[in-house]
Amino acid sequence: MLQKTAQTFLSLCLIAVCSLLSACNDKAENDQHTDLRTQLKIDEVHKEASGWPRTLMTSKGPVTLDKPPKRIVSTSISITGTLLAIGAPLVGTGATIPNTNISDDDGFFTQWGELARSRGVKSLYQTEHNAEAVIQANPDLIIISATGGDSALKLYDQLKDIAPTAVINYGDKSWMELAQELGNFIGLESNASSLVNEFDKQIEQFKANALLPPQPTTAVVYYQDGTGANIWTPESAQGQLLTKLGFSLATIPDSVRGDISMGKRNDIVIASGERFPDAITGNTLLLFAAEPPQESVVKENTYLAETSPVRLNSIYAVGNDTFRLDYYSSSNLIKRLTKLFAKDDR
Repeated sequence: MLQKTAQTFLSLCLIAVCSLLSACNDKAENDQHTDLRTQLKIDEVHKEASGWPRTLMTSKGPVTLDKPPKRIVSTSISITGTLLAIGAPLVGTGATIPNTNISDDDGFFTQWGELARSRGVKSLYQTEHNAEAVIQANPDLIIISATGGDSALKLYDQLKDIAPTAVINYGDKSWMELAQELGNFIGLESNASSLVNEFDKQIEQFKANALLPPQPTTAVVYYQDGTGANIWTPESAQGQLLTKLGFSLATIPDSVRGDISMGKRNDIVIASGERFPDAITGNTLLLFAAEPPQESVVKENTYLAETSPVRLNSIYAVGNDTFRLDYYSSSNLIKRLTKLFAKDDR
């Protein structure tokens, strides 16, 4: 009897030890995964071998999804176009002022507004961020832009308790990089890769058939009052795409830098007043967020009379929809540049 009791006790001890070891192993594994998530760089995605969960490191810390999201809300109209392009399950988006030269009745950007409606995407609010509207959309993932006029950062603390909320900076990357980041995070990496590969073909086709204007190029968003412009930097989505297309971006002098009235940004340099002419150091001037009639307005600006683009008559407007670049507006931009600089037409 004593022997049987001892055997039973030993068996219970072995079970307890095994359970303890198993718990320790599980804890160690969880700690390892936690360490991996916290060691990620901003914009980096970590996914388990099985595919899920996935963690994106953001400026606000790691955001983890246990499964593919089904109801995404974008509070950033600038990011919405890229989400649409990779086929994300978008149910709602923040919008801009309706019926402008870049927006339609719903406040959607014109380059993708019709597509958004066909997919049932709702305009949750226009310009003024509305947390209640986001909550009512019942999202399982919320996207907020880190910078720009469409940033809803002020709502972050309120929204992060509603659903996983990812703060993403679109100002320091091309839409292609943004598409791959988003695709990796929400499980649409194959869609993102296919889209980027298709767009790369557009780039190569342009380079094979274009004769570029005098280089280097200054790319700007021109102020309507003629007193200045926002100059796109090489880090901007616009600058990165132009470089891929073969353009050489003109150097922006240090003397015109320093205005941070729009916050500290890597994608633009604000040049206004006396500093404006000094910022136009290229031989060609590309006018973003502008149509051809704007070209003559710039040429007649006495501030710019001595700049190379005016003297060389090398000023080109590339379309209203180029203020924010996504797959759709970028494709439109390449079509316009092809028409302007096709070898057969020059």
